Amino acid sequence: MATYAVGDIQGCYTSFSDLLEAIGYSPTRDRLWLVGDLINRGPDSLAVLRWAMQHEAAVEVVLGNHDLHTLAVAEGFVEANRNDTLDELLSAPDRELLLAWLRGRHMAYAEGDYLMVHAGVLPQWSAQDTVALGAEVEQILRGEDYRFFLSRMYGNDPDRWQPELRGMGRLRVITNALTRLRVCSAEGKMDFRFKGELPDLPPGLLPWFEVPGRKSADTTLIFGHWSALGLQLRERLIALDTGCLWGGQLSALRLEDRRLYQVPCAAQDQVKKLWHA
Repeated sequence: MATYAVGDIQGCYTSFSDLLEAIGYSPTRDRLWLVGDLINRGPDSLAVLRWAMQHEAAVEVVLGNHDLHTLAVAEGFVEANRNDTLDELLSAPDRELLLAWLRGRHMAYAEGDYLMVHAGVLPQWSAQDTVALGAEVEQILRGEDYRFFLSRMYGNDPDRWQPELRGMGRLRVITNALTRLRVCSAEGKMDFRFKGELPDLPPGLLPWFEVPGRKSADTTLIFGHWSALGLQLRERLIALDTGCLWGGQLSALRLEDRRLYQVPCAAQDQVKKLWHA
């Protein structure tokens, strides 16, 4: 049995199928850890979501910002962006089953020495803290009040963690860190404007994983979200968003021996690069 961590798919089902073939994936033998943003902006979100639900016994998923955005669009709380590709999914006869399944996924997933999130972990959080805080959002998404949460999910405030936070402010900080974070101050103040490459970091900001004294530094972090960051394979850091959607590659890392597998973006999956994921 092998475990493969896979970068942001974003509806690129053909590329995902190519990657599964490249690793020789068997759902009866292997497990996939998907780092979020399964859907949106690529051409076949419906096929990706159906595949993931069908294989849920062998798949661990954390939710990304595009997955949460899809849930909010489906409920009518926000309008689809002009670059969204959700029409087929949202008009599918099994949409409610698929969306309910999506709401049941993790915000953070830990196993052994690994912690998987979509985007980032604030410096004040240990791995154990991260899973516990993610579970607070999971409970809301899986419960009767999920529409209330989705209707108030958007926003950048509060922009830092404080343990005494309660209500939507607390849930929004947790959600933003786990699904949107790229950079922050040394004190953990989140900044969502920067989406570029490391050499272009503005003064006063650090990649969340380079904040001195980060409490999760003793755990190996697996994440995606930051396509401009690209592949990062460090001793305790695995970044797997390699920009498949933009004509890059879709990446999988076998955790047992850190063997890397990559396939080029399939021609039908590629979109014009106007923004970063």
